[in-house]
Amino acid sequence: MNTETKLLSDTAHQVFGALTDGADAWQQIEVMGLTRIGIPEHLGGSGGTTDQARIVLRAAAYHAARIPLAETLWLAAPILADARMPIPDGPLTIANATGGDLRVHASRDGSSLRLDGTLNRVPWARRATRIVIATDERVCLIEPNTCTITEGENLAGEPRDDIRLDGVTIDTDDVGTLPYRLNLRSRGALARSIQISGAAQRALDHSVEYAGQRTQFGRPIAQFQAVQQHLAQIAGEATILDVSVASATRKAAERPDGSPAIAAARINACRGAGVVAELAHQIHGAIGTTHEHQLRLATTRLWSWREEFGNETEWSRTLGNTATGADDPWHFITAL
Repeated sequence: MNTETKLLSDTAHQVFGALTDGADAWQQIEVMGLTRIGIPEHLGGSGGTTDQARIVLRAAAYHAARIPLAETLWLAAPILADARMPIPDGPLTIANATGGDLRVHASRDGSSLRLDGTLNRVPWARRATRIVIATDERVCLIEPNTCTITEGENLAGEPRDDIRLDGVTIDTDDVGTLPYRLNLRSRGALARSIQISGAAQRALDHSVEYAGQRTQFGRPIAQFQAVQQHLAQIAGEATILDVSVASATRKAAERPDGSPAIAAARINACRGAGVVAELAHQIHGAIGTTHEHQLRLATTRLWSWREEFGNETEWSRTLGNTATGADDPWHFITAL
């Protein structure tokens, strides 16, 4: 990690570690430019690289920040920039209209579009200032107050809302076209995998701290071989997660439509999330499941995020099908 990257990581951890769950939480990070890293300045971003955006997103996940940073920083804002559309201020979210029942109708004069249909489990819809609706090549911006939002949440208590569109009309100025075929499932899977890497590291740190403090038979439980093995396995999984998502991020930056490396990172993330959560709770015992203990903030997110944008089984099937279609499957797999 070079000096600039370390400074960014330290700053992000300091900011998200002190962030409170108040109304001004988003403004605190937005004014610092942390919500648009990785987007060129001439397109409305803060500059920097995609890998730097990964570092910021991982830090937010480590501290269990209750903000739609993945949806804004990693999904909505970059897609709007790619479509050469202005990026609105405030938290954003994105909904995938591909494969759903959303219907798009153009007006007769061609100056507006009408949207009808339902979009399910949209992250943070109730908190977003604008909602981005994405299809394969088209991006639409809508106001949350123009649709009906039914609130829901995932296991970690993060908003996952249903959106009902009944004849919502948007001006063509709020519609853009992407220069590529969007694979939102792939982008979202990488975002959640990055978040899992942050939450896994937090679960490891909680476990190391607790094992050093909790005593049994007159000595810290960290001195017992079984606990040491659990800690070593969690540390190994956390390292695998960091390496795989970092590699996938670099390769995805070269291919905005997605990369097989994302599938590999996603498989590791989903598998590793389960292992880390299970072993961390074994180390903590019953106290780790209580509302008062911070471990639950990491593990409930691990369980939730591994089920979003495709789970381990779905991505294993995707990667397997891609590999069998390659000219040299062995080279395909080992080159990831």
